[in-house]
Amino acid sequence: MKSVRIVLWALVALALVGAGLLYWQKNYSDVDIGFSIGGPFTMTDTKGQVFTQANLKGKPYAMFFGFTHCPDVCPTTLWEMTTYLKQLGTDGDKLNVVFVGVDHERDTPEHLATYLSAFDDRMIGLSGTERQIAEMAKAYRIYYKRSVNDDDDVLYDHSASIYLFEANGDFKSTIAQGENPETALEKLKLLID
Repeated sequence: MKSVRIVLWALVALALVGAGLLYWQKNYSDVDIGFSIGGPFTMTDTKGQVFTQANLKGKPYAMFFGFTHCPDVCPTTLWEMTTYLKQLGTDGDKLNVVFVGVDHERDTPEHLATYLSAFDDRMIGLSGTERQIAEMAKAYRIYYKRSVNDDDDVLYDHSASIYLFEANGDFKSTIAQGENPETALEKLKLLID
């Protein structure tokens, strides 16, 4: 009976340590995750110009990967970012917001420009070849996969978080899909301070 109690107390202690580690990881964004997020890329902006990670240096940035024919997640996320930029006021000018199209066939520079015109005009749209998108997604640890539904519509499953980077390009944290708006706005304020 004594050995059963010892095992149970050891399990309770392990559970408490695990819960503490999860709390610490969730609440402290400077956790070393053991791998890098981000890196060099070459894409095309909405004006048809070559755009690399060097174009983002000097300002912190928020980056979201999606596609212009997305029925729900992408327009919702871009509208939320538009709202956050408005709430930041002039401080919003201190932040680059980047939307990367993962649909190499339809997310052309021209189409991205038209699509993004519905949102804050400070947003940067990037497109690329199939290979450029795949390389960038790998560097930024983004998941995306092309699929066709029963109506022959081309869709993409994709990561739905907004990735936040410091001005030097170092990964800082994320804004999760559906995150509390006050928390998301606070993360952006901390990023630009």
